[in-house]
Amino acid sequence: MDTTQPLTLLGGISPERFMRQYWQKKPLLIRQAVPGMRPLLGRAALFALAGQDDVESRLITRAVSGSSWHLRHGPFARTAIPKLSQAGWTLLVQGLDLHLDAAHALLEQFAFVPRARLDDVMVSFASDGGGVGPHFDSYDVFLLQAQGQRRWRIGRQKDLTLQPGVPLKILRDFQPEQEWVLDAGDMLYLPPRYAHDGLAQGECMTYSIGFRAPAQGEWAQDLLQRLADVAGDATGARYADRSEPAAVYAARIPPALQEFARSALEKTLRDPQALQRALGESLSEPKANVFFEPTASDLMGGLVLDRRTRMLYDGRHIFINGEAYRAAGKDFSVLKSLADQRRLAAGASARLSLEAVDLLQEWLELGWLHAE
Repeated sequence: MDTTQPLTLLGGISPERFMRQYWQKKPLLIRQAVPGMRPLLGRAALFALAGQDDVESRLITRAVSGSSWHLRHGPFARTAIPKLSQAGWTLLVQGLDLHLDAAHALLEQFAFVPRARLDDVMVSFASDGGGVGPHFDSYDVFLLQAQGQRRWRIGRQKDLTLQPGVPLKILRDFQPEQEWVLDAGDMLYLPPRYAHDGLAQGECMTYSIGFRAPAQGEWAQDLLQRLADVAGDATGARYADRSEPAAVYAARIPPALQEFARSALEKTLRDPQALQRALGESLSEPKANVFFEPTASDLMGGLVLDRRTRMLYDGRHIFINGEAYRAAGKDFSVLKSLADQRRLAAGASARLSLEAVDLLQEWLELGWLHAE
């Protein structure tokens, strides 16, 4: 992608300027970011999707008084979804890009942000007055209006205290500073922790393009677990204490044992390649509800990654769906192109080594890759 060229999606500014001036800094309202915008799937298809076991969905309803909120988790039978004549309810369907090629293509338009940060497309379908209350997100989000109208109020909230006893994270004292009504095709970008509240004006559908922002502690836990799984007992070293004197205080942990444990951990963390592998595996790990269908095909034509496949790379490794592979030379060049473009032209595999060809064939059979 040429990041210096203006994009209609960003209101006529370039990705380079957007990342420099707005990303994680300040909101941006973009009128007609997607001209002629229409929903990527209709109401009935969305309701059917919310009824599937492998789809994360939530139904939020609010009493007419606005003081009582209710949250239910799917899957939902069609009869469990309220009628449109009932005001103040919202159906949220997560990960639309995992189930619909058009939604995945929409997500790919935001690849001026590294794919390691792209998360998913969430659909918010609401009846008149529907919303999820004033809240803030811990990640960046683009709010794209797909159908109808939604009134957004936003503010740089300092008091992030939440209402007690509510099943949603709703701000107790929301102080809006700006307000707009978005029509189909309009889009609002919000940095992390920017308070916002959206209310549907009539039947309304909004797409939220979200980004991954793992908490440091949770990420450290995941990376350490991956490092531990790989490390195992790689050195073959085992604790020994031939010079240990007789214990006067039986419950005291011997200093030598503490040093052995510290050394074992340091050796694991000292290997930069091990940490890079663990990071790439973590970032490319599909979500828990993602499953692939094995296929039978060959490498004769073009190839395209499955929309559910996460493929990344660093300076030495290719990562795909939580697996790490070393590559170099032409193999590395071709596989990086596959990760960046998410497809390979017919004949590109002819430049690969036999080992890389076998790898692509394996990915085809697993359903991670498809013949185009």
